[in-house]
Amino acid sequence: MEPPGALPRPHSPAPEAAEPPGSPALPAEEHPPAAQEAKRRGPGPQGPAECGARVGAGDGREPGGRARRPRVTVDSSKAKTSLEALKISLRQLRWKEFPCGRRLPCDIYWHGVSFHDNDIFSGQVNKFPGMTEMVRKITLSRAVRTMQYLFPLEYNFYPRSWILPDESSFFEKEIRMMKDRDPSWKPTFIVKPDGGCQGDGIYLIKDPSDIRLTGGLQSRPAVVQEYICKPLLVDKLKFDIRLYVLLKSLEPLEIYIAKDGLSRFCTEPYQEPTLKNLHQVFMHLTNYSLNIHSGNFIHSDNANTGSKRTFSSILCRLSSKGVDVKKVWSDIISLVIKTIIALTPELKVYYQSDIPSGKPGPTCFQILGFDILLMKNLKPMLLEVNANPSMRIEHEKELSPGVFENVPSPVDEEVKVAVIRDTLRLVDPHKQKKKDYWILQEHGYYKTSFFFFCCSSQTLEHVSDAKEELLDAGPPERLDHDVSTALEAGLPSLCLKQVFPKYAKQFNYLRLVDRVAALFIRFLGVKGTTKLGPTGFRTFIRNCKLSNSNFSMASVDILYIDITRRWNSMGIDHKESGMCWQAFVEAFFFLAQKKYKSLPLPEQVASLIDFCEYHLAVLDEKRLVCGRG
Repeated sequence: MEPPGALPRPHSPAPEAAEPPGSPALPAEEHPPAAQEAKRRGPGPQGPAECGARVGAGDGREPGGRARRPRVTVDSSKAKTSLEALKISLRQLRWKEFPCGRRLPCDIYWHGVSFHDNDIFSGQVNKFPGMTEMVRKITLSRAVRTMQYLFPLEYNFYPRSWILPDESSFFEKEIRMMKDRDPSWKPTFIVKPDGGCQGDGIYLIKDPSDIRLTGGLQSRPAVVQEYICKPLLVDKLKFDIRLYVLLKSLEPLEIYIAKDGLSRFCTEPYQEPTLKNLHQVFMHLTNYSLNIHSGNFIHSDNANTGSKRTFSSILCRLSSKGVDVKKVWSDIISLVIKTIIALTPELKVYYQSDIPSGKPGPTCFQILGFDILLMKNLKPMLLEVNANPSMRIEHEKELSPGVFENVPSPVDEEVKVAVIRDTLRLVDPHKQKKKDYWILQEHGYYKTSFFFFCCSSQTLEHVSDAKEELLDAGPPERLDHDVSTALEAGLPSLCLKQVFPKYAKQFNYLRLVDRVAALFIRFLGVKGTTKLGPTGFRTFIRNCKLSNSNFSMASVDILYIDITRRWNSMGIDHKESGMCWQAFVEAFFFLAQKKYKSLPLPEQVASLIDFCEYHLAVLDEKRLVCGRG
């Protein structure tokens, strides 16, 4: 049995472009200048599309006189900074863009910031409700910390963190105790404002007491983390990695990782932090938005040089020095999957709030930006996750003092256009309809609004089994051929690699908190809420048979009041009253430790989940029998 971090080679991998030995990232394709421009602009008319105009319009017929299939329609009216990369992608796909919106529903809605459109009742949206809140620094730290309680070794890729101002005194006491135990330990800490972005408000400190000098913590909460003092250096410079991750589906969980990303470099040679260099942001902070203002920043059209390079160029360089880059890539994939697993429980709470089960609404997908730092020993560390990674493919160039012009950035375009284009290919609704149609035709099923009817004498159970076997086996070669010829002729191989459920067997044991989220959502009661009321909590305890002579319902009420009051005092959303998700997790862990005292925490939690699920299944069966009666 392989360790959780090691990823097995699939027995029959999906066809992908050949990759260089020792590197999982695809190399940049070489094209003459004219071909590069054609590839960038894609087929079809040049220049911005008019409102409602077809991107890559033609006469509506395929070669040979056959009528073309209906174009996928995309509403790009809220695309904002990703608009140019999106337009190029749509031209390459020959899809139909509506840059000013459309009265009729579109297949895909591309939003630039977040999911805040209650008027969409169908199609797909490129944002998940609640994702922006989930990846804020405090919420992310809490989600990862929950997993660190359960699986400390599996989640050691995130720096030790404290939440300010709630844990200020605890932070000071803990650091003082650690220094007393090891007087030679001289740590550095990095303070990150919770809502900050692009390096705004980040600073380094040597002692917890220095935080008091900054002020404003009550109005601007923050996370303080142990600073990683020994990063991997390239050309004596510190750098981080921006990897693009597609969360294609939340239920079932489906994750893709781009085979290439960006490496963003500091612009001053790195030295370990001291009191003298602590404030030199160009040495310690890798944020592109900060370093671009340095006089040493180098704009380069070459993916292997400059202050922003492709990640594949770094991997090739490490490979040439004998580094096992496959191991590096495997560790990064493990980090990404584990982080998504930490985020999904609370994300499901947000999702059911905005799109309750049974209510018409769109399905969602989202491109996330993972910022990762490689340590000197090549261990990847998670810095943060961005819900809205920049998809700009140009940068500002100063022509004269105070006069700037936007010029293309070939490195950004090479990576970002491929990510957006191939995300759209993966969520193509027409491709999915074609697969569904083939499944029905091949097995003689005809889909109506409410039922599947089988033309043979199979039972409904056999129908379900046959469908599952077909989905597991995948569509036949002729369907792949149809898709590749009719939908994706002339396009390169996908730059996005599926990592989940591909490696699900190795990581499913980590999904305990997902099952806790299912219990929380079940007892929320009112659709559209994210907090559990006292009646809902009592119903949870009663239905799961958790009260007894040693834990009365009066004790249940006290537990609810104490935990809810404490979490509400931490600045958790006060728009709704009740027990928030994090408070419920704390209460659930308390109940698990109380009921199964002799077991370690992961087994305590797993045992209580099994106990609750069993009693709820019995209750559901009783209700079903009563309903039939």
